[in-house]
Amino acid sequence: MTDSLPPLQTLWLCETVRLREEQTGLLEDSEACRTARATQGSLAQRLQVRGLFLAKRDGLLIAMQHWLQGAKLALWLLILSAIIAGVVLAKTALSGAPQAINIFWALAGLIGLNLLSLLAWLFSLVFSAQTSSPLSQVWLWLSNKLARDAKAAQLAPALLVLLQRHNLLRWGLGRLLHGWWLLTLTTALLSLIALLATRRYGFVWESTIVASDSFVTLVSSLGTPAAWLGFAIPDSPLIQHSGLQALADEQARHIWASWLLGMLLIYGIVPRLACSLLCEWRWRRGIKGLQLNPNDPIWQPLHERVQPSSERLGVIDAAPTELPSSTTGAQIKGQAAVIVAIELDDSVSWPPELPPQVFNAGVIDTREQRRKILDQLSANPPARLLIACNPQRSVDRGTLHLIAELSRTAVQTQIWLLATDTAEERLNTWQEQLDLLKLPHSRLAPLAWLEQGHE
Repeated sequence: MTDSLPPLQTLWLCETVRLREEQTGLLEDSEACRTARATQGSLAQRLQVRGLFLAKRDGLLIAMQHWLQGAKLALWLLILSAIIAGVVLAKTALSGAPQAINIFWALAGLIGLNLLSLLAWLFSLVFSAQTSSPLSQVWLWLSNKLARDAKAAQLAPALLVLLQRHNLLRWGLGRLLHGWWLLTLTTALLSLIALLATRRYGFVWESTIVASDSFVTLVSSLGTPAAWLGFAIPDSPLIQHSGLQALADEQARHIWASWLLGMLLIYGIVPRLACSLLCEWRWRRGIKGLQLNPNDPIWQPLHERVQPSSERLGVIDAAPTELPSSTTGAQIKGQAAVIVAIELDDSVSWPPELPPQVFNAGVIDTREQRRKILDQLSANPPARLLIACNPQRSVDRGTLHLIAELSRTAVQTQIWLLATDTAEERLNTWQEQLDLLKLPHSRLAPLAWLEQGHE
């Protein structure tokens, strides 16, 4: 049951169930704990079996699928917003008179906000435990809205708590943040190339209090890393002349354009790419080693429910030799044909004459009998289970819940509605409720099916 989902989704559902129980108290989990105890696995695996059982029963598994669909759609919206933002950055950087584009205003427009965001993330990485960002909050909000499932609202807090506990939240949200900026800046680079290729721009620098020599040093220093990749660096005469007017020389325009593209690549795209790769590496390494820690105090209250103390200490009492019935003679074995009855009165003759291959598990009348039979059936699932019911009794929710629990312990299940003097209306009610459970039923005993597996 725990192998069908990735580890992250398994622990996510278990954490969602845990948070619900933390807020509202323990859920009704008798069947879930019985299934977990029947699992031949570690304490962590049993806790996961219980959590997944409750998540599936309460609709959280379907809600998680809806949430993931909403998250994917929200991610596509963020991708679209990144592309639009990249185009806007490029057009804003080259806005104004094409003949006199201020080179440093253009550079600030391209990478200024990105550098502020990057520095804030690096600061939080070193000095702060804060891991969220406005972008991640928008994505989580959109995911919840697009999921369109009320139960999905419980999943996002559980995911954040789970990732924070395993030190993965920073890297998971970092993948989103740096990926968005990387796409934005890459789009800006491509848009900038397209604009520079289709329009003629002249570049200038302007200052009242800064000398030209300072600009020469600044431009040369910033451009050195880009020069290693083949981008051009304006020389001192070109920089000084650009402080007077936009040069009409075509080569000068090419040099400034190359320098601007190099700045965007070196100080915008490359740092974001490095941070994206770092977050991706830390995320994948963390996900690979993700597992439930049963020794964590948050799981301590559930230890006894899924693995009794005697079992953990290695002291196991001898298994009972019979089920709680006066007619049983041995314990249920796997792959057996089993018949069990529910709440029969004295007017019903029981048990019927049965083939020797069929095991009679007796009659369930009390809560203790119900628990013991369900425990044994869960531990030794039969291949075929026949449940005998007296249709003279009212079909209430408790009886239907018991029938459903019994049916989930067997590979195949059929219901035998005993041939008693029953009003037609009540019999129809029984049949309608069993049809809702999708369980085959009959007024005649399907003993051939029970014994041999076919009608």
